[in-house]
Formats: sequence, structure tokens, C-alpha cells
Amino acid sequence: MCSFTFYESSVMAHSHADHGHGHDHDHSHTPTITSANERKVLLSFGLIFTFMVVEVVGGLLSGSLALLADAGHMVTDAAALALAYAAFRFGQRGADSKRTFGYLRFEVVAGFVNAVTLFAIVGWIVYEAWERFQEPQPILAGPMFAVAVAGLLVNILVFWILTRGDSEHVNIKGAALHVMGDLLGSVGAVGAAVVIYLTGWTPIDPILSVVVSILVLRSAWKLAAKSLHILLEGAPDGAAPEKIERHLLEQVPGVAAVSHIHVWSITSGRTLATMHIRPKSDAEARVVVRAVERELEHQFEIEHATVAVDWNEEGETCSLAPGNKRDNGHGHDEKHDHSAHGHGTSGTGCSH
Repeated sequence: MCSFTFYESSVMAHSHADHGHGHDHDHSHTPTITSANERKVLLSFGLIFTFMVVEVVGGLLSGSLALLADAGHMVTDAAALALAYAAFRFGQRGADSKRTFGYLRFEVVAGFVNAVTLFAIVGWIVYEAWERFQEPQPILAGPMFAVAVAGLLVNILVFWILTRGDSEHVNIKGAALHVMGDLLGSVGAVGAAVVIYLTGWTPIDPILSVVVSILVLRSAWKLAAKSLHILLEGAPDGAAPEKIERHLLEQVPGVAAVSHIHVWSITSGRTLATMHIRPKSDAEARVVVRAVERELEHQFEIEHATVAVDWNEEGETCSLAPGNKRDNGHGHDEKHDHSAHGHGTSGTGCSH
């Protein structure tokens, strides 16, 4: 029986000590990376939330849209960081009878929600900028400059905290992108304050707020695409089914065919796969399966692979192939023989 409890976001150790039916895997889980992510997210939340109040007050007193836009970023930053923290806490929960893969996918949902909120913020800033550009309002350059500089320093500190250690996790990256948007917003606010102080030209305030928003929009799009790719069970970079099939056929002796390949991520850095292999000799099936699992882990960082055996006899094709339909509510209309590893099956099929 597979013990599949998630406690960290890195690729965990995977021991293939014994394979009868199913997967007697010994997954070693350490909370080090998750705990570090939790601490830096919680610290960042405290800094952002505290200065958010300061920036809202400063923006209202000075009349600066750039400051209010930056404060708007900080509001969502605080929410994004709180959501990221909750995601890490939920992610530590073990698998149960209802969620057999655990709760780590919550982290990806948090990243996607962060991206969507960034789109909403950009829309609001552009709208406000257009209103301000049509009807310029008086701006107090001195208070605006002071608050913007302080905000810039806080954002630099928070961004530095979030980018230490595990910075590629989709949840951490989502929070870091929010903070980067704030950082750019603070730079824009500082620049606008200087221009207004020297020239008195207030339209620079909404113009720079829009420029900053466009830069944030690009990062938000990339985050949304990455999160959605994981949520749609997309194959991770470097682990396309056709690449896996070609590699196994070339590198693993005794493999005659590879089919029914499905590969996906639970969250960033946590790759799973299922597939069928047909050995050249049925007598070597167990040895070939173990060799395939080792190759998947070492070459593609697939930590949890379910490998079924296609015996050397004629059978059905994959029900997920184009044109095929599910029958009786089962993914594969096949006879199951559990004499080797996972599901002994017959025939060849599709690769996904």
C-alpha cells in the first residue's frame, strides 16, 4: 500500500525496496522546505500589512494615485501572502480517503487566484489613471515622496525574503510577483513625486501607474498560465510522454513497448506518472518494471510512478485515445492480472 503523505515541496526520496501488487514505496518526508516557506511568507505578510496602512493614509493625504495604486497592490499582497500561508498549512495535511493525493494542489489554486487578482488590480489602476488624466488633481509631492521611498524599502526587503531558498515554487512565485508589482509601483511613485516636485506636471502620476501595471500584467499572465497548466494536469517541462517513451525504449533493456503514458504534477516539483510497459520476455517483467521506475526517477524526477505490465498477447487500446469512449465507468477496458506490478494488462495503447 502506498503511503502518499505530502510534507514538503521538493522532490522527495523514493525507495523501491519491494514491489508486489501496488507500490510499497517508502516516501521520506521532511518539513524543512515547507517550514522555511511558511516562515518567510508569514514575516512578509506582517511587513506588507503594516506598511499597507501607512501607504493608504499617505496616498489619501497627498492625493497621489500612484501611491493609492501601490497601496492597492499591497492590499492584495497581504491577501495573497495570507492565502499562500494557508496553502502551505493545508499542504502539510496527509492524504485521506477523500483526497488520496493530499492537499498540495491547494498551493497551485492559491497561485492561480493570485494571478487573477493581479489582472483585476491592473484593470482598476488603468481605469483610475484614465479618470485622473482627464481631470488632474493636486498632489503633495513631499509627503508622496517620503511614503513612496519608505514603501520602496519595505518592498525590497520583502522581495529579498521571498526569493531566498525555494523561489520556484508556484505559490512562492505568485506571492513574489505581487511584491514585485509593489516594488515597481513604489519606483513609479518615487519618480512621479520627483517630477511633480520639480515641474508641477501632475499627469505623470497616472501615466507611471499605468506603465507599472503593464509590467505587472506580463508576470501575472505567466503565473496564470503555469498554474492553469498544473491544474489541467499538463505534462511538466522536460517530461513529455513521447520523450519518456523514446528514452525508456532506448535506455532500459528488456522493454519492447511503452504505452498509456500519463504524466502530471500535483504541485511545483512533484511529478507523478502512470504507464504500461510490455517486456520482451514476460519472465523478466518484474526486473524490467523496477528498471523503468528507477529511470523515471533519475532522468525525469518522477517521484511516484505506477507502472503496469502489458503481457505479450493481443488486447485493447487505451480508452483515453481519440475516438475511444469509456465503458462501464472505467478508464481502461482491460482484464487485470496482478501477478507482477500494479496491473497486468494486455495490448498496446495511447501515450498522453
